Amino acid sequence: MTDRSPRPSAFAVLALPALLSAGAAPLSAQDLATADTAEIMRLRPGSVALSDAGRRYNPEAPVTAMCYTRIEGRFNPCYVCHQDNNDGSRPNFMQDGSLQKSYAFSDAGMTNHWTNLFVDRSAEVAAISDEAILDWIDGDNYSDLEDRLSAAGFPGWIPDLDGYADAAHAFDADGLARDGSWWVAFTYKPQPSTFWPTNGSTDDVQIRLPARFYTTADGATSRDVYFANLALLEMAFQDIDDVSLPEVDEAAIGVDIDGDGSIGRTRHILRRASYLGAASPEAVQRMSYPEGTEFLHSVRYVGIDGEEIVPARRMKELRYMIKTRQLTIPEIASRYGNERQEKIDENLPRYIDLGPKGMDTGFGWTMLAWIEDEEGRLRRQTNEELFFCRGCHATVGANIDQTWAFPRKMPGADGWRYIDLNAMTDVSNLGEEKGEIETYLARVGGGDEFRANAEMIARWFNPDGTVAADRLAGKTVYELLTPSVERALMLNKAYRVIVAEQSFLFGRDATVTPLTTVHAAIDEATAPTLPEEYRYSHDIRLDWD
Repeated sequence: MTDRSPRPSAFAVLALPALLSAGAAPLSAQDLATADTAEIMRLRPGSVALSDAGRRYNPEAPVTAMCYTRIEGRFNPCYVCHQDNNDGSRPNFMQDGSLQKSYAFSDAGMTNHWTNLFVDRSAEVAAISDEAILDWIDGDNYSDLEDRLSAAGFPGWIPDLDGYADAAHAFDADGLARDGSWWVAFTYKPQPSTFWPTNGSTDDVQIRLPARFYTTADGATSRDVYFANLALLEMAFQDIDDVSLPEVDEAAIGVDIDGDGSIGRTRHILRRASYLGAASPEAVQRMSYPEGTEFLHSVRYVGIDGEEIVPARRMKELRYMIKTRQLTIPEIASRYGNERQEKIDENLPRYIDLGPKGMDTGFGWTMLAWIEDEEGRLRRQTNEELFFCRGCHATVGANIDQTWAFPRKMPGADGWRYIDLNAMTDVSNLGEEKGEIETYLARVGGGDEFRANAEMIARWFNPDGTVAADRLAGKTVYELLTPSVERALMLNKAYRVIVAEQSFLFGRDATVTPLTTVHAAIDEATAPTLPEEYRYSHDIRLDWD
């Protein structure tokens, strides 16, 4: 029989202090053969130490950990991200649906660098008390960030949303930030399954359009103009001709936006060719954000309020994106074409490092992000840590204008508020018959890409491995996707260990025991591929009707 237990990869072994010194002698084959996992983990340098030494560990950082899942010829978590767009219905021309069927990686990508998946953290997790982790996740590591960055003369973008540590309290009933920053929260269905709370994190996303979109034609700032323009953007992504919105005054906008022939107060808007107010010279472009659009995304611990699962105050990461260039469709197609050719040639992914301003994705967006240091304060991500984010926001076939959350917004006025999983049921993806969550569980064979979430399997699967659709019926997204308090505590503790190690380069997944459903390395000769009947077409947008 073949021994299929996880083993540390050669690259994991090379992540020893030798990486910190350009003059260090290379490790011998004997070193690789005799090194054990515990020793490797003890000697690995932290993210910042490696960055300060000018060394890179993972040249394929955009290839995520779940890409190494053992598909066993029938499990397919890959469809969520990797899609062909043969009919041109979306401005995404990556055409990477073939990644559903096989592990098509570069030579460097054939080694799984996410070795944290194979670490046993049981002892470290057991050593953290429930009281200690509850105190930790309730800590506020956001509110001092703006002052710290300003005092240090940070030349990049500085977070400017006051009160954001307390999440929902920072926004009014329509999602508009209370501090006058013009950030707007929206409710969206979390993307399967990394951002399902049951798998270790809660999150939220805010959008902010440039000032011209919340300014009237005569130069006054206007909430009415802003929500009308946000609604027009929503329609552009959903291919719909009308939508509800928070009540606005058409007199302030200067246009009969609901088409009823009069100027008054309304909660309805019809599709238009151009935006409103000071942005009226700008055309509404299908599935494309205006230049200057910003997104703010916090990834948080799994908060616990009594028996309720909520977004924690403490952030694991704070992520920011700004659209710095509006590309035309031919320009977008050309860039995707270049990216496809690079992958065909098995070249390593490239990027444009903008220093303190972040990283250019190559598709008109700039990314910047913070992550916890060993004491829990938010620090700017190293270049390699940020490079990890490029994979999902640039070079996969399922996203829309490099984003995921906004195309999945709950429609109309109900969707303009801080994310609320209780407000949603398991609606299907466009073109699908069954709910998205039910569909995902069936296609993946578990409640996460690794099929390692035993709680989800116990809740929503039958003993024969089929999905218990009758148990899913009528449940809210909250009921379907939140963990028990016991599991939430465990996942928070596991991630706390990773923070203490500063071992993000080796994986950010909150795992406790080593995973057995993941390849440590890919052998093209033996790794199974997926037959045609297990490959799927997919639109990340949802059929809310």
